[in-house]
Amino acid sequence: MKTLPQIAILDDYQNVAFSFGDWSAIHKNADVTVFNHHMASQEEVVRSLQPFQVVCVMRERTPLSREILSSLPNLKLIVSTGRRNASIDTIAAEELGIAISITGYHSSGAPELTWALLLAVTRHIVAESTSLRKGNWQRGVGVDLKGKTIGIVGLGNIGSTITRYAKAFEMEVLAWSENLTVEKANEHGARLVSKEELFKMADFVTLHLVLSQRSILAM
Repeated sequence: MKTLPQIAILDDYQNVAFSFGDWSAIHKNADVTVFNHHMASQEEVVRSLQPFQVVCVMRERTPLSREILSSLPNLKLIVSTGRRNASIDTIAAEELGIAISITGYHSSGAPELTWALLLAVTRHIVAESTSLRKGNWQRGVGVDLKGKTIGIVGLGNIGSTITRYAKAFEMEVLAWSENLTVEKANEHGARLVSKEELFKMADFVTLHLVLSQRSILAM
């Protein structure tokens, strides 16, 4: 009897992996195991993934370090959600002959969630909802975004989208990053200022930098 390839899906906390695509062809040709819990220790990761040739990972959840990858002799392919996954040691994977593939993704998620959090903070949505569910009435007064200043650290794909949202709410937009130019800031409707000025002048600050040694030192 032919042995089917073994595929692992890691960190599917919400149990939604199968709802985001048609897995029927894969189920016919492979055995798929879903791990809904997070494996906290490196030992547990290595022990659990020994049988698998393919591992599907969610971004920035379970790290796949050189030590872990070196301990998985059956692993041939890593599939990661999104365009970039800093949790995978890509150099080690290449040296070990493990291919890495990425899925498509929607770039709107992060900026939409950022704006939802800003509205939740300024309008006390969580506290007011909790109060209402307890039978109470309005506890405070929210803050209007119109006329306020938002500082955006990192004016890339996410930061530039936040700029458009802020303009729709009639806010002033300040921006800073190490390589940001006046021309690029103006192109997106933001005003380039120094890091010190941004944190001093902004009513709200949102950070959208790729995590790296350089961005850590910059902040």
